[in-house]
Amino acid sequence: MTGEGEKILIVDDDVRLRRLLERFLGEQGYRVRAVEDVAQMDRLLAREIYSLIVLDLMLPGTDGLTLCRQIRERFPAIPVIMLTARVEEVDRLLGLELGADDYICKPFSPREVVARVKAVLRRSYGATGTDESTSEGDRLTLDEDGWRAMAGSEDLNLTAVEFQLLKVMMYSPGRIFSRDQLMDHMYRDHRIVSERTVDSHVKKLRRKIADVWPDRDIIRSVYGVGYKYQPEE
Repeated sequence: MTGEGEKILIVDDDVRLRRLLERFLGEQGYRVRAVEDVAQMDRLLAREIYSLIVLDLMLPGTDGLTLCRQIRERFPAIPVIMLTARVEEVDRLLGLELGADDYICKPFSPREVVARVKAVLRRSYGATGTDESTSEGDRLTLDEDGWRAMAGSEDLNLTAVEFQLLKVMMYSPGRIFSRDQLMDHMYRDHRIVSERTVDSHVKKLRRKIADVWPDRDIIRSVYGVGYKYQPEE
């Protein structure tokens, strides 16, 4: 898997390391932004959508474990790879209490980071039907630059909100998202909307998918909880 334009956010206070990772990931086709602190990270996350975050556990003045939990709560669909020199934290990094998608212990080679990034993105993007075992006509794929979703060769003609909803759920297949969580991704200005608004957008999204694939039910409602993306076996 090459980068194919996925956007990667690196958060590390070591300027030499940031530049090194930025160069190596950029050579693989990823679009990389690298920042040194949480304030800069927050500004970027408020404006742009990222496919993955590489986060240093030991940012000055920051509890990296708490920060990772906060990212998980705010952006549940974005995979996170933690960089750590604290071997004693590895068990916690892998535990449910934190939920990092992967970790890398310092010192490491930039090529190792590239390999880990590819592996995590491959797991995340597996929901998009880009695996080789799926025939072309059965693939559901996203073009993030063009904000388009393709069911096989058919453009679903999604609105920006519908695209966001689909992307969030596709990147975490099987995960149930509450309406509140989906609203956070639909409207990044945190405007107040009703749960019925979410239901309405999901209904329209499901209808557009059904127009192309009438026999497939991949966006499923979970009574009393929310919605999930459930690719067919």
